[in-house]
Amino acid sequence: MRSIARGLGLGSAAMALTALTALAWPGTAGAAPAGTESLYAPSALVLSVSAGADADTGTVLRAVTLVCAPRPGGTHPNPGAACRELRAAGAQLDPLAAPAADAVCTREWNPMTVTADGVWQGQRFGYAYTFANPCGLRNTTGALFDF
Repeated sequence: MRSIARGLGLGSAAMALTALTALAWPGTAGAAPAGTESLYAPSALVLSVSAGADADTGTVLRAVTLVCAPRPGGTHPNPGAACRELRAAGAQLDPLAAPAADAVCTREWNPMTVTADGVWQGQRFGYAYTFANPCGLRNTTGALFDF
């Protein structure tokens, strides 16, 4: 009986020591479990350029990813500038997609459509803009669709 009591006492002491070690060990006990909420609302978009007047039926020519939170990134060639433009524009992207006022383009109909789909500041986001031709797309004033 004495042997069993001592075994239980040693077992309890070992468990207590293990628990204290786990709490005191840096980087393990204080780590947040995977999947918990971040301090930043997610902001990640897929931007694309399609040949055609409709993004659903057009041919995708190129696409990039843009992540703005917690820091700019993705495959966009200039994520910092694109994220700054998005923050400044909010949900109104037409001014970012519109060709520059001094752009000189022909009046041919060869439509190009740009899209932005994903999540912006935690909310589902979708945007599409159709240019009359590639010249309009080349003359946009911002960095968002410059890829």
